[in-house]
Amino acid sequence: MTASDKTPIANRRLDTWKEIGAFFGRDERTVKRWEVTRRLPVHRVPGGGRANVYANTDELIEWLKGKNVSLESGVVLAAGAKAQVEASTEAAAGNDAAAGGRRMGDRHNAERDLGPESQWRKTLYAVIVLAILAVLGILVVTRRNSSARAARKTTSSSVPHVVDPEAKQFYLKGVYYFNKRTPETLNQAVDYFTQALVRDPQYAEAYVGLADCYNLLREYSVMPPSEAYPRAMAAAKRAIALDDSLSGAHSSMAFVDFYWSWDVASAQHEFERAIELDPKSVIAHHWYATFLLALASFPQSLEEIEKAQQLDPESNAILADKGLILFHNGQKEQAVTLLKQIETAEPDFLSPHNYLALMYFMQGDYRQFLAEARKAATLLHDERRLAVARASEKGFASAGLRGMLNGMLKEQQTLHENGSEAAYNLAATYAALGQKKEALDHLENSYEKREAELLSIRIDPWLDNLHDEARYREILAKIGLPSVQ
Repeated sequence: MTASDKTPIANRRLDTWKEIGAFFGRDERTVKRWEVTRRLPVHRVPGGGRANVYANTDELIEWLKGKNVSLESGVVLAAGAKAQVEASTEAAAGNDAAAGGRRMGDRHNAERDLGPESQWRKTLYAVIVLAILAVLGILVVTRRNSSARAARKTTSSSVPHVVDPEAKQFYLKGVYYFNKRTPETLNQAVDYFTQALVRDPQYAEAYVGLADCYNLLREYSVMPPSEAYPRAMAAAKRAIALDDSLSGAHSSMAFVDFYWSWDVASAQHEFERAIELDPKSVIAHHWYATFLLALASFPQSLEEIEKAQQLDPESNAILADKGLILFHNGQKEQAVTLLKQIETAEPDFLSPHNYLALMYFMQGDYRQFLAEARKAATLLHDERRLAVARASEKGFASAGLRGMLNGMLKEQQTLHENGSEAAYNLAATYAALGQKKEALDHLENSYEKREAELLSIRIDPWLDNLHDEARYREILAKIGLPSVQ
C-alpha cells in the first residue's frame, strides 16, 4: 500500500480545555497559556463565555508544525495527534512521489522518439551529471555538518546563553517551591518552571527543574510513574541537549535511568558524571546516596548523604533520607530519633511518616505504625492508601497483628483487582504473613508490569524472609540489583 492509499485520520473537534490539553499531553493551564503567548488556534462558542471553547485537530497539527514544537520541548503528544502528524507527513511524501513519477513518465515518452546513439549519449551524460552532483552533495553536507558542530561548540562554550530576566524569576520561584516537597508545592514548581520556559525556550536549568519535579511527583503525589517518569526523561534529555555541562541535568537523567529504565549501569555513569561536573552539587550527592541505598551499598550511601548534608545542612529532605539510610546501616535508634525530630519540626513533610511507619512495624510497635501510615495517606490525599489504613486499623483492633495484616491484604486485593494497587504491595503483605509462594508470585507479577516499587526489593525488610528463595534471587538478577550475600 502506498502513502497515497492510506486513509487520512479524520479531523476531530475537541470541546473542552481538558480535551485540548490531553491532545498535547499537557494540563489545561499550559494550553490556556499557549493560546495567549503562542496563538494556539482555539475557538469560542458564541455567547458561551470564555470557558466554552473548542478546537479542531487539523488546525492544532498545523499550528504545531508552524511553531516547530517537539517532544524534546516537553510536549508529549497523544497517540492520535502523533499518528495524525505521521499520516500528514507520509501523505505529503506520497504526493511528491506521485508527482515525480508523472514527470519521469513524461520524460520516458519523449526519450522513446530518440535514436539509439542519441539515447546512449544522453544516458552517459546523465550518469556523469549525477556523479558530479553526488560528489558536490557530499561536500556540501560534510561542510554543513562541520559548520553545525562548530556552531554548537561555539554556542555552548564561548557564547553562553543569556537567560531572559523574567524567565529567571520564574525559575527561582520554581526552585523555592520544589524544595518544599509537598504535592501542592511540586505542582506549583512545575508551573513556574513551565512559565520560565515559555519566556525562554533555551533555558536549560528550567528543564532540569521540570525533570526534578516529575521525578518526585510520582512519590509525593498520586501521579503514576508511567506519567511522571517519561516527562522527567523528556525534560532531562532536552536540558542535556541544550547544555551537556549541567550537573543537574545528568542527576535528573540518572534518576530516570534507574527508577524508570532500570538501567543500573547508565544511572551509575550519569551520577558519577554529575558529581564530576560539580563536586558540590547537593542534589547529585543526595540522589546518588538513595541510588546506592537501593543497591544495598549502605556505608557508601551514608558517605554520600553526609556529603549532601554538609553542603545543605538545613535540607529536611536530606535529613529524612539520612534517617532511612542510618536505619538500613544498623543505626536504628539514631534513625528514629532523627526522623521524629524532623516530624516535629515539619509535621506536613511526607517522608518522615513513611520511614517511621516502616521502622515502627519492624520494631513491633504496630499502633505507631498504623498512626504513621494513616498520616502519610492523608498528606498524599490518597483515598486508596486511606482505605488500606482503615482496614488495617479495624483488623488490628479485632485480632492484633494477624488481623491487621489480613485486613490490609483484603483491601489491597480489592484495589488490585480494580487496577489501583501495585502487585508489589500485595507481595510485601503476603511475605509478612509467611505466605512465601503467594509473595513470590506477586513479585514476579510486579516484574512483568515493571512497577517502580520493585526497585525496593533488595532492601525492603518486609521481604527479608524471601532472601533464601531462588525465585527472589532470580528477580534481583533480572532487574540488575546485587544478590543477597
